[in-house]
Amino acid sequence: MAGNTFGQVFRLTTFGESHGVAVGGVIDGCPSGLKIDGKFIAKELSRRKPGNSEFASARKEDDKVEFLSGIYKGITTGAPVAFIIKNKDQHSSDYDELKNVLRPSHADYAYLQKFGIRDYEGGGRASARETAARVVAGAIAKLYLAKTKIKFCAYTSQIGDVILKKSYSDVDIPSIDADMLYCPDKRVSAQMQKLLKQVKAEGGSTGGMVTCFIQSLPAGLGEPVFDKLQADLAKAMLSIPAAKGFEYGEGFAAAAMKGSEHNDAFISKKGKIAFASNHSGGIQGGISNGEDVFFKVAFKPVSSIAKTQSTVTLDGKAAKISIKGRHDVCLVPRAVPVVEAMAAIVVMDHLLRNNILSR
Repeated sequence: MAGNTFGQVFRLTTFGESHGVAVGGVIDGCPSGLKIDGKFIAKELSRRKPGNSEFASARKEDDKVEFLSGIYKGITTGAPVAFIIKNKDQHSSDYDELKNVLRPSHADYAYLQKFGIRDYEGGGRASARETAARVVAGAIAKLYLAKTKIKFCAYTSQIGDVILKKSYSDVDIPSIDADMLYCPDKRVSAQMQKLLKQVKAEGGSTGGMVTCFIQSLPAGLGEPVFDKLQADLAKAMLSIPAAKGFEYGEGFAAAAMKGSEHNDAFISKKGKIAFASNHSGGIQGGISNGEDVFFKVAFKPVSSIAKTQSTVTLDGKAAKISIKGRHDVCLVPRAVPVVEAMAAIVVMDHLLRNNILSR
């Protein structure tokens, strides 16, 4: 199985399965001299872990990270940073009934066709459990970037048909973590919670959207052709389980705009070149221009639902399936810290590629 590594200089390789002994990762290219703040990493992991709300999986994991290499007396050495997060609350028996049937819109069939074998207990590598390793790497990137002015912020902007319509620039950042859904608007969050309760009672699931913005990013990150900054951000976000769409700046709305509407006019601000608007989302020609980078990631409804669905057995016979076990009603709130983590990994990698950070 290839494709388990992301990045060029700051490189993360993840390993492990949802119902295996552990998940974990190896970070290559992490600069030396970084003091590892265990409390900060634990806080980042706690934002992602299951069991945080009535709408998340009831699986109970403490998500305690154990570092195996690359750190001496709490300081990174420049060697590969290896770590594991042990799985402690697997209920593999919940999946016994799935042994001989295929779950609709899950990775079952695709894995079976590609590898000739599938891990039906929790989904194996296709499980969102894998993203815990991404959050650890993202937290380390954030720790290193703390000496810069760069800030990352993601939040829930849509669940089902309930949409937070305010611009990211009007969001009250401290209110995000104070909300159980990571939505920075109490009224909209209440509507989202009402919808989720209804969907949960029906035995279903729903999708949604995460909005993320990066502030104080220096101009000049990204390469003009295949390694455009938005292309690497898109790959990072679309690699997250259940991610179905990515847009930055005006995104798909730009298709209905005129050039005179979408162009970001240059202005002089305190004697320096600046922009009158930011329809480009902080990226032009694949390269950051110093403005805020902002984007959205769309997530599909969770595939594992209690509602009865039509499917087939492994030998092609028609069957019915009602998936038991512990599953999220909506993945979006738990995806918020993962989106932030992947954004931090992309930025860290590009800064190191450009020798902007000391290694």
